Amino acid sequence: MIVVEYMENGSLDSFLRKHDGHFTVIQLVGMLRGIASGMRYLSDMGYVHRDLAARNILVNSNLVCKVSDFGLSRVLEDDPEAAYTTTGGKIPIRWTAPEAISYRKFSSASDAWSYGIVMWEVMSYGERPYWEMSNQDVILSIEEGYRLPAPMGCPVVLHQLMLHCWQKERSQRPKFTDVVSFLDKLIRNPSSLLALVEDIQGLAESPGEVVDYPMFISIGDWLDSIKMSQYKSSFVAAGFSTLDSVAQMSIEDVRRIGVVLIGHQRRIVSSIQTLRLQLLHENGFHV
Repeated sequence: MIVVEYMENGSLDSFLRKHDGHFTVIQLVGMLRGIASGMRYLSDMGYVHRDLAARNILVNSNLVCKVSDFGLSRVLEDDPEAAYTTTGGKIPIRWTAPEAISYRKFSSASDAWSYGIVMWEVMSYGERPYWEMSNQDVILSIEEGYRLPAPMGCPVVLHQLMLHCWQKERSQRPKFTDVVSFLDKLIRNPSSLLALVEDIQGLAESPGEVVDYPMFISIGDWLDSIKMSQYKSSFVAAGFSTLDSVAQMSIEDVRRIGVVLIGHQRRIVSSIQTLRLQLLHENGFHV
């Protein structure tokens, strides 16, 4: 048995869903800092958690977040490259690093991957990672290089940290000590959080230049890929007939064409941000 203090606000995922949009970015970063601090402690003690997810974080009345649910945690030897290999048992696919899924090798680096997913959960106020994609689709997409796009309103620096946590090579992922230091710097310099991923749109003006989107051929293909095909006619009726025009859409545009469900708005806007980043990359801009 583990005796823990009473955490008034319960699990982080349900708490965020209940208070969707109610917190400042700094408050959300403070939550992420608390989680990273807890993981730094576990990592320094030689533990790998193996099931880090917003559902396993507890929140108290002061919004302090603490890591919980150690049912899958294991002790590693002193070797910093140590990995725990398991056989059998269920794996939380959406939160788990590729090498842990494929070879059942768990380490502090696989916990860092999971932490990136927790960051995404926090910044999207408890949305389900990869939405309604099947576990098999998630595995295949990650193998092909797909990574979750930034949630709506997410600062660029935070999405970059997520992408750092989702490096394919586990040795390239950040250590929790570095994550805590990085988040401390953001908290001390709030202006670094002002640049939002959706604001990147203003960085590139390349009229007349044709951009190649290798992943998608048409708007229909794009909507199919994010399981939003029911809106094909809405996009066409509103005059959005090319991926270039879609890449310039704002959240207001998405609402205007008739997407009323907040979850659907978020998913479409997040994917538009990915298209926009691709547009910048193709035109030689680097975020």
